[in-house]
Amino acid sequence: MKAGDLRHRITIQHPDYTQDPVTGEMTPSWVELAKTWASVEPLSTREFIAAAANQSKVSARIVIRYRAGIDATMRILHRDKVYNIEGVLADKVSGLEYLTLPCSEGVNSG
Repeated sequence: MKAGDLRHRITIQHPDYTQDPVTGEMTPSWVELAKTWASVEPLSTREFIAAAANQSKVSARIVIRYRAGIDATMRILHRDKVYNIEGVLADKVSGLEYLTLPCSEGVNSG
């Protein structure tokens, strides 16, 4: 992966819960974990059809430099879209250079 491929600015968010002091109700919200550069690639029609055959919701592939702690409970904001992380795949060589994040589009609760 070349540095020039990571040309999209994204925000990674993780879920958080705050407790209402009056009612005690837990309210979900999203907290910014990091802003970073990424490669955001919508799946081609062929890949999308293949993914649908496997009943997958994946509609985009986002690649970022390796960052510890990224998991499928998080989401990514890019431009006006919300991407839910469906999995985290490390690179084949060392596992420490970059992460490929298969994502689905949609609004998460929160």
